[in-house]
Amino acid sequence: MKKYLAEMVGTMVLVLMGCGTAVSLACGTDTASVVGTACAFGLAVVAMAYTIGGISGCHINPAITLGVWCSGRMKGKDAILYMVFQVIGAIIGAAILYAFTSVATGFKGTLTGANTCAGAGSQLAGFIVELVLTCVFVLVVLGTTDEKKGAGNFAGLAIGLSLILIHFVGIKYTGTSVNPARSIGPALFEGGAALKDLWVFICAPLCGGVLAALIWKLLAGCKKD
Repeated sequence: MKKYLAEMVGTMVLVLMGCGTAVSLACGTDTASVVGTACAFGLAVVAMAYTIGGISGCHINPAITLGVWCSGRMKGKDAILYMVFQVIGAIIGAAILYAFTSVATGFKGTLTGANTCAGAGSQLAGFIVELVLTCVFVLVVLGTTDEKKGAGNFAGLAIGLSLILIHFVGIKYTGTSVNPARSIGPALFEGGAALKDLWVFICAPLCGGVLAALIWKLLAGCKKD
């Protein structure tokens, strides 16, 4: 049970700190806000990786959990419960952020940092962006955490830095989710376009996670030249 609770707490922190920064900086209005938001998400992952990594592996992302399961590194029961607790954690994090913004005097703008496909121009374009970026992100996770070929204690740092890089690319188009839980929590409180586009931010990252697992199996199975 501890590992499931760890995933819940870790995802809650990711949403509260990452989305909270996006809200506070009004992400997307200028370059500084984009950089700040990207760093916030990356730093949140690094912090949680070294906090709960030894307990649950610090997936805090259903797409990562699916990729890990497809790679044969965890049981199906654990994968399902990881995802359930990740979503619960995201909802808690979004609820706390919603409480912050709701009581703030004169506050305007997004209440929870929810994702939409507005910047991409269409749901199809948003789907492609999220699919590709999630694939890259989960591939980094699978590679750096591999028992034989991974980065060991530096895995958490590499994963956090890669998430920062991915946000630099994707914020303009989708706000960068690459994490179904991170999108579900905020969308439930934001409503509107966030709920309308939510299927994109659930399906695309999950597909990206599966694709990353397939690519890693191919790469890890190749013999050295």
